[in-house]
Amino acid sequence: MRVCFRSSVHSELMDEYKRRHAAVWPEMLRALKDAGWNNYSLFLASDGQLIGYLECDDYAQAQARMAVTEVNARWQAEMATLFANSDVPPDEGFEIVEEVFNLEDQLASASKAGNATTHEKEQA
Repeated sequence: MRVCFRSSVHSELMDEYKRRHAAVWPEMLRALKDAGWNNYSLFLASDGQLIGYLECDDYAQAQARMAVTEVNARWQAEMATLFANSDVPPDEGFEIVEEVFNLEDQLASASKAGNATTHEKEQA
């Protein structure tokens, strides 16, 4: 499962956000990995728009596994003041963005369709 989300960092606190993410706590990194957050990246635009991407088996389960860790509670508390919607923990305020295109998926579909067409022609 591929998941993309967005949020918003206060523009005047973007440098602090970047600083904190330049050296994420090792126990937080391990907790994310253990909870199933794979190929996880964050992208920060010049206006404070934050885009996150991860791959996991099940996003709700991956989030739930993180929610019960002590390190996540500490991290979210540390990060909360940097976000525009600081009335909720940052990881609960993510807006999921719908995926509308994936190159590998479409190439695989095209390849399967091409193979079926080639096979049908060979059968005729």
